Amino acid sequence: MKTTNHGSTAIAWQDAGHGEPALLCLPGWCCEQTVFADFVRLAAPHRRTLTLDWRGHGASAAADAEFGLDGLLEDALAVIEASGVTQVVPVASSHAGWVAIELRRRLGERVPALVLIDWLVMEPPSAFFGALNGLRDAQAWQDTRDLLLAMWLPEGVSPVLAQQIRAQTGRHDASMWARAAHSIAAAYRAFGTPMRALSELPDPPPVLHLASRGAPVEALREQQVFASVHPWFTVHRLAARSHFPMLEAPAATAAEVEGFLQRVQGWESVDLGCA
Repeated sequence: MKTTNHGSTAIAWQDAGHGEPALLCLPGWCCEQTVFADFVRLAAPHRRTLTLDWRGHGASAAADAEFGLDGLLEDALAVIEASGVTQVVPVASSHAGWVAIELRRRLGERVPALVLIDWLVMEPPSAFFGALNGLRDAQAWQDTRDLLLAMWLPEGVSPVLAQQIRAQTGRHDASMWARAAHSIAAAYRAFGTPMRALSELPDPPPVLHLASRGAPVEALREQQVFASVHPWFTVHRLAARSHFPMLEAPAATAAEVEGFLQRVQGWESVDLGCA
């Protein structure tokens, strides 16, 4: 584990493997870099792979001031600078995708592609914003969190996986969940949807969205239609039940990411030993 300071906040990160563009694994709010541990084990033998804990998460220090997505962006930029990488491809879980988009906006061609994992990239259902409001309610936030976890960890998911996610998310109090909900809602208000935000970039990079089996079929079809008129976008449905396919199906996730980058850049094929 390495640390780099952004101001007075120490950000914990790990560095494995060699070769660029490197991968930068970005956990979702209230999760830690360990959700990518098995993915890193499979990806790092073939390219450099970085992971981090956001401020106030995991092994990183608590924030010394209020923060939102701007703070997470600063954490990611600090790790990129400390690592010395020239090119980096964010691999972003859920709403960490907003940070991935901002990294492309800030660094341009240094971010040659984006990988998004199980995110509401199109127009979210109205219930989604109701849940965000619930997370900001001092009386309802725990019940709302538990309802979300039940959706993210449906029946049939490995008990070990479910225990890991529940332990990580359970380490965060009402203030962190409210902070997450406020930041996510603000991003949707500002940009409409992730697809709109990407479309409005001066030069959208190749984007791969890896959805889990739990994603609604209608949402997948909408993304496929979007992809048919925006060739820079690709969606693929992984054989994973949970909201955390990089943890549930790391081999398939690593293979799809590597295959995507090979197709985009025409790099030499690498056999990951998985389908």
